[in-house]
Amino acid sequence: MWLGLDVGGTHTDAVVVDENGIVATAKVVTDHANLIQSVQKAFEQIFRSYPSDEVKKKLKRINLSTTLSTNAIVEGKTENVGVIVSSGPGIHPSHFKIEQHYFPISGSIDHRGKEISKLNAEELRKAIDACKKDGIKVFSAVTKFSTRNPSHEEQIRDACADADFVTLGHRISGKLGFPRRIGTAYLNSAVWRLFNAFADAIEKNLVSMEIHCPVHILKADGGTIPLAEARKLPVESILSGPAASTMGISSLCRIAGDAVALDIGGTTTDISVFADGEPLIEPHGITVGKFPTLVRSLYTRSIGIGGDSAIVAIDGKVQVGPTRYGPSMAEGGDVPTLLDAMNYLKKISHGDVDLSVRGIERLAKEARISAKQLSLMAIDFAFTTIKEAVDALLKEVNEKPVYTIHEMIEGKVVQPTSVYAMGGPSRAFLPLLEEKFALPVHVPNNYAVANAIGAALARTTYEIELHADTERGKLSIPNIGKFESCERNYSIENAKIDLINHLLSHLQSIGISITESDVQIVEASSFNIVSGFYTSGKNIRARAQVKPAVEITLYSRNNA
Repeated sequence: MWLGLDVGGTHTDAVVVDENGIVATAKVVTDHANLIQSVQKAFEQIFRSYPSDEVKKKLKRINLSTTLSTNAIVEGKTENVGVIVSSGPGIHPSHFKIEQHYFPISGSIDHRGKEISKLNAEELRKAIDACKKDGIKVFSAVTKFSTRNPSHEEQIRDACADADFVTLGHRISGKLGFPRRIGTAYLNSAVWRLFNAFADAIEKNLVSMEIHCPVHILKADGGTIPLAEARKLPVESILSGPAASTMGISSLCRIAGDAVALDIGGTTTDISVFADGEPLIEPHGITVGKFPTLVRSLYTRSIGIGGDSAIVAIDGKVQVGPTRYGPSMAEGGDVPTLLDAMNYLKKISHGDVDLSVRGIERLAKEARISAKQLSLMAIDFAFTTIKEAVDALLKEVNEKPVYTIHEMIEGKVVQPTSVYAMGGPSRAFLPLLEEKFALPVHVPNNYAVANAIGAALARTTYEIELHADTERGKLSIPNIGKFESCERNYSIENAKIDLINHLLSHLQSIGISITESDVQIVEASSFNIVSGFYTSGKNIRARAQVKPAVEITLYSRNNA
């Protein structure tokens, strides 16, 4: 059995799944002031509907999707970070300044990992003293070519001996990309304390319920990472909500060809895109708020349109969202929402319809338009906004190479022939979506908890990149901390073998057992290094991944 938990903006959903399908589901209102209480209520609801002792004995893993880190970043509720960077010659790191406590330090390592100039110890000391004076407890250390030689980042870490936590840039990713590495390292430290407090509470909660099984966190790429690893890299948990919905619809529906998936919740609509039946991915890293990162992610977008999005009417204009003030009036809220407009027009019958009618009529009177017109305008605005967001995303997708979770598709133009919808309001919204998109819309069984299903069934993913310079005899796999020597005759085939062995060994060391067949070499190249008129060595790069997938599919148990 697998247990999936999705802590969303409106509801916290939980499911238990086994090889035969859905065993139990739960849905509770998310209390943003006490997320752990929401998690606990979801667990309690699950165990009331199914014998708890049996579930606890059979659980293989708990996978958790949470908006905690994403919300903290977007809402500006992160911790202050001391960001210490060094790049050497070229564009000065001051061009990539992040927040107030940002300190460029003299020192240089070149693209092959050779130290050109030592790190300036006096500048480093002054930077750390300035941070301590302002009460900074967490740091990030980023040097331009730390993926080739991490010594300067390690010196910065050692100088921050009194810090609570230091993110080292080379442990984030093996890919180059100095500005993205700075942003990722900063965000990782900025959410570290918040995420770890959440992780502590989760583990304490599970112990109190006598649940003893591995706990994983869903990542933005649709895979999972053990909680112990997520504690060190909490930045990997950003956008785990949209990833959960993408993996959920992948399990619930047999998607063929090009398609769009919509997860319509109470607060937002998450959009994902499929090409030739596979979800698209952003291989170079996503941008979170104003920060470009190296975090690999499924290609998703979120917009502030959901069932509980507030209706606003000003000067004859009606709009919906992006604000949510609480539940719909039909569920006891104070402000008319999209669901209330649907109730008024009798497109659905949700909650207390009379409360919806009274709320819509009151707002219409204030706006000096009819209640029917207000409702029609609200619904048109909402679904037009969703359609325009999908069109904009598809335009963006088709302006650059298309990457699925398996491969890059050369020359591909994504042209969806169907739409898949999930989330609480999706069944009620189906006719309106079909009208707006002029495409068939599929809503599977268990659509209301599809994101929790995606969380439950997502497999572990991991990616590492190897770089070998045979002239210097140096080999690095930075994000797992491997910096070794290599022979002059080291080849691209050696690199592929080493990548697979190191990846399997690393995953085993963190408690994950996979087979070699689960590992995919996604990139391998070799270039001659020429000195004078002769080849003096090779520059070898290779990348391997355990690709995103679900443990089982539930196609045969659904109507889509």
